[in-house]
Amino acid sequence: MATLKLSQLDLFSACRPETLAELEAAVRSRRLRTGEVLFREGDPGDFMFVVSSGALSVSKGVGEGGLAPLRTMGAGDSGGLTSMSLGRTRSATLVALEPTTILTVGEADFNRLLSNRPDLSQSVIAHLAGKVRGKTRQLAELKAEDTDGRTRVAFFDTKRYDRSSFEAEAPDSLAFSFLEPKLSTATAPLAAGHAIVCAFVNDQLDADTLRLLAGQGVRLIALRCAGTNNVDLPTARALGMDVARVPAYSPHAVAEHALTLVLTLNRKVHRAHQRVREGNFSLAGLEGFDLHGRTGGIVGTGQIGRCFAEILRGLGMEVLAFDPFPNEAFAERVGVRYVELDAIWARSDVVSLHAPLTPQTHHLVDRKAIESMKPGAMLINTSRGGLVDTEALVEGLKSGQIGSAGLDVYEEESEYFFEDRSDQVITDDVLARLLVFNNVIITSHQAFLTREALANIAATTIQNMKEWLDGRRGSELSNVVEPN
Repeated sequence: MATLKLSQLDLFSACRPETLAELEAAVRSRRLRTGEVLFREGDPGDFMFVVSSGALSVSKGVGEGGLAPLRTMGAGDSGGLTSMSLGRTRSATLVALEPTTILTVGEADFNRLLSNRPDLSQSVIAHLAGKVRGKTRQLAELKAEDTDGRTRVAFFDTKRYDRSSFEAEAPDSLAFSFLEPKLSTATAPLAAGHAIVCAFVNDQLDADTLRLLAGQGVRLIALRCAGTNNVDLPTARALGMDVARVPAYSPHAVAEHALTLVLTLNRKVHRAHQRVREGNFSLAGLEGFDLHGRTGGIVGTGQIGRCFAEILRGLGMEVLAFDPFPNEAFAERVGVRYVELDAIWARSDVVSLHAPLTPQTHHLVDRKAIESMKPGAMLINTSRGGLVDTEALVEGLKSGQIGSAGLDVYEEESEYFFEDRSDQVITDDVLARLLVFNNVIITSHQAFLTREALANIAATTIQNMKEWLDGRRGSELSNVVEPN
């Protein structure tokens, strides 16, 4: 039995202690994963439930297989009583918005208690009367939402900082729904009733997900990030959906985080900090090296790569760069030299990746590249996890070919990053192996996370939405993403 007490619930508030004890004996606990369906509209109503922890989305079917979100159920809310008691099917679909625990009571047990315990019957009748009044109020609220003239936007994979930054910029023409689950085929029904979906880096916008969204009336995918590798752009175009992104939000934020990783790894600040906390003030094994006079190699000289190059030059480092489209004016102004990738690998003491993830750059840093690197080189990746063959990186760390690695991204990060998994076992063997190395620092895709960057992301994303509302489509949108 969970810590939630049945006596605290309105549904059972009039029950005697002996009734509650018998009821608790019939309760079963069930754990739901994020996106897991508790039941669908039309399923048999053979049990009632109470939410012990977490949250459930309540949705009704609309159109051809679509779902319209009605409300969210949280800890202490109960459901399923009416359908179970009257022998009817479920009237709505319930989906877990986050890891959720529910307490269930089966139909047979509940009916037995109703027959044997009059106080339970009285408590249930009083509760149902209150539900009727609540439903009347909810219908009025839904009607008001349908007629207020605002365009509804469904935000997926949202955290507290997303909500605060977007609410600060929210225009009157948009109504925001902030959803915690990542976008996938399992959670796409939550977008029903919304014309715009706002997605993040680990949301899955593959062909199947896009078809589900389009079938529910979604017409704009507003990415609150720069990368588009998680979007099937040809399918979006074929479905008549526009895709807009945030091409730049704060190159300084990401570049400065890359520098943080470099300095922390080089001077072993993470290890020194942990030692001192344990009362160990020894300096043994904490030797670093002067960055001044060393060589930094930068792969990708977009806004972030150029910003990082200027930082390294400010430290007195020689900077080599690779980019299929060199910015010679920048290189001449800052003192950067463009070279081929082989020279980056062979000559750099620090290699930092700032390239987009494309089929051409996938596993750009593979076994061959690592074998070509300067022995003991430091590898920094604040761009996309798929740029690095992580298994090859592990081998390079074990052999000493890679002296240290700072990773803000990981190619299989979607299962872990942005979430609290502290009470779970990490089942990803490669990630678990990386976490063992004392010369590896992994941060949870936080390089973008500054107040300035969040404000810029919100402002640009909302501007993209407003342009779309103004009737701009396709290439008319300032930050549209077109299929190659």
